[in-house]
Amino acid sequence: MRSTQASELDTRSLVAASVDRAMGRRLWIDRSFKQLMSVGGLGVIVAVSAIFFYLASVVVPLFTPPTVDHATQYAAPGPSGQVAALQADELLEEVVRIQTDGEVVYASFSKGERQASQRVALPEGAQVSATAVGDRSSRALAYGLNDGRVVVARVGFKTSFDSDARRIIEPEIEYPAGQDPIVLDPQGRAIIHLAMQSGSDGTTLAGATEDNRLLISGIAVERNPITGAETVEARSGEVLPAPSDIREIAVEFKQREMYVLAGARELWRYDITDKAAPVLLEKVELVPEGERVTAITMLSGGFSLIVGTDRGRIIQWFPVREEGTRFRLTQIREFEPMPSAIVTLEPEYHRKGFMASDTQGNLGSYFATSKRQLFVRALSDQPLVRLAYPPRGNAYIAEDAAGKVYVAHVENDYPEVSFYAIWQKVWYESYEEPSYVWQSSAANADFEPKFSLTPLTFGTLKAAFYAMIVAVPLALLGAIYTAYFMSPRVRGFVKPTIEVMEALPTVILGFLAGLWLAPFVENNLAGVLLIILTFPLAFFIAAWLFHLLPDSLRLRVPPGWEAALLIPVLLLQIWACLAIGHPIEAALFGGDMPNWLSNVAGIKFEQRNSLVVGIAMGFAVTPAIFSIAEDAVFSVPKHLTTGSLALGATPWQTLTRVVLLTASPGIFSAVMIGLGRAVGETMIVLMATGNTAVMDFSIFTGFRTLSANIGVEMPEAGVGETHYRLLFLSALVLFGFTFVVNTLAELVRQRLRQRYQTI
Repeated sequence: MRSTQASELDTRSLVAASVDRAMGRRLWIDRSFKQLMSVGGLGVIVAVSAIFFYLASVVVPLFTPPTVDHATQYAAPGPSGQVAALQADELLEEVVRIQTDGEVVYASFSKGERQASQRVALPEGAQVSATAVGDRSSRALAYGLNDGRVVVARVGFKTSFDSDARRIIEPEIEYPAGQDPIVLDPQGRAIIHLAMQSGSDGTTLAGATEDNRLLISGIAVERNPITGAETVEARSGEVLPAPSDIREIAVEFKQREMYVLAGARELWRYDITDKAAPVLLEKVELVPEGERVTAITMLSGGFSLIVGTDRGRIIQWFPVREEGTRFRLTQIREFEPMPSAIVTLEPEYHRKGFMASDTQGNLGSYFATSKRQLFVRALSDQPLVRLAYPPRGNAYIAEDAAGKVYVAHVENDYPEVSFYAIWQKVWYESYEEPSYVWQSSAANADFEPKFSLTPLTFGTLKAAFYAMIVAVPLALLGAIYTAYFMSPRVRGFVKPTIEVMEALPTVILGFLAGLWLAPFVENNLAGVLLIILTFPLAFFIAAWLFHLLPDSLRLRVPPGWEAALLIPVLLLQIWACLAIGHPIEAALFGGDMPNWLSNVAGIKFEQRNSLVVGIAMGFAVTPAIFSIAEDAVFSVPKHLTTGSLALGATPWQTLTRVVLLTASPGIFSAVMIGLGRAVGETMIVLMATGNTAVMDFSIFTGFRTLSANIGVEMPEAGVGETHYRLLFLSALVLFGFTFVVNTLAELVRQRLRQRYQTI
């Protein structure tokens, strides 16, 4: 008896020990899994935060203000009051001071120590009465003389290296219009105002004489490549009509137009394509009455005119097309003013930046396209009479009226970026009105940066909108039917099939959409539109006809198999619409509906358009929404549906008042996940949209999305450049959009769960 009891006690002890060990293992697994989930969750947060901070670290430099360092000042290496222009080399080692007496002085950039000098070949006995500087990249300038002649020179330097590999800069002066002075005024009167441009197509001179005549001359020089002999051909004329009180003249870079500032505020614009017969195009009052224009200059590229006034205002003007080939000079934008009257304006070499100085000795730096005032610095108590950029725009050189030179290094890598330039309408040169434009590169050096993210963001939302219009009804209605009405056998086939569709690579969908679907839609546009319009109607008619069938036939269809009967209906509907599409096009649209839309209705049609993208992306997004929504509906507890049916509710009442409300958090999550997928899609929109950054909500036009733009342009973007960082800004905008949408979606989902958890 005792042995039996002992045996039972041993057995119980073994069982208890076994249970304790099993429970211990279970608790250890639970704790380990909890720790693992915590580590995984924290890892996800850390990874997402790291992505955000990395993107931000690349983007932040775009919005940091320019920095000015190594600022210094020294006495000008020449007589004060005789400076005609200033230059600098790319490496910021030399300052070139071009004087009004023809002497060119080369000095150290940082210390002003005079290193070399050379003199422009001016005729003996002639005195300089006016000077002019051409486009800064040409390094050309002109001296107007008191006998009506002009000397054109190109001042620069050539570099070499000595035996110790030290860089040696040697003065170099060339004469692009020939060694001999050019006779601008045959009457020999002094030139008191002068403008010039010199390039590969020749040289243009425009000058006003002391007796108020306005003259122009175009010079072409041909050099014999064998003998080196020069042949100078000049085409000259007097400009009529001309203002009587000329104050300043400017010739645009391409030598086709001339601007003459007259009086306090009037500007005369001329067409000088034919130098012998200039044509007055228009007269414009640049500022209101009572205000005086004190300086004008042409921006790089020679299209925009920058105007400074005695009130410190700075205004940009350029010609805008009105109709046909007619242009009208139009005020485009105004910048932050300087503290006092503008003295001089200086354009940058290759960008749309410029500097301004005022009578109080302040120097201001601006960028036209972004409408930015980059900085304003007080340099002197005297007016700054000459300003200059180096070729790379990474410094400034200024000389005041007392003969003191101010130089500094400037870190100004991203002046073209501002909130205004990225998100608002910008009036670009040669455009008829302000526009949202993304154009990261161009074929010429006159390019004005166009970095608006608005059309890309618009394209992203447009793609998501059309994709969701297609995907949401199909996915949600299909999920509800599959989970609630479909028989288990059919559901076991349909659900895995649709989930497998989700794994289909989007590059294949994009390939099919771009190369097969887009041409098919274009060739059968009327039929495709009929398919879309009659799609719901076909389902309702099929359901109504099925309801009218005799019970003997209708009840033969097993419950949950009704959807199978819609397959032939769908195929018949598609065939019928395509069959009657071409006769409809022939009868109503001249046999070519796309051409009719473009040329008659005024609706632009592109082969790769939003309709194609909506179908392709809808096909890609539908499986994700369907799968999650179907799981949410199917997971509604059975006792809720059976209880509702037992209380007398119909299946439809149970669906709408019990099942959908209970499953609403999951359904909402499915839609949000689908939206995130649509917003971030790259390959389909890249291959099927035409990839044009336009602002048009039409279903027949294409677009460009943020993600597609990153995929296309990132390989060609220079690391650290504005283009490169703006692509990262595009990624940051996408990141922020998905973060905000997911956060709001989670808040809504939690509210829905709390509201319907008691059902």
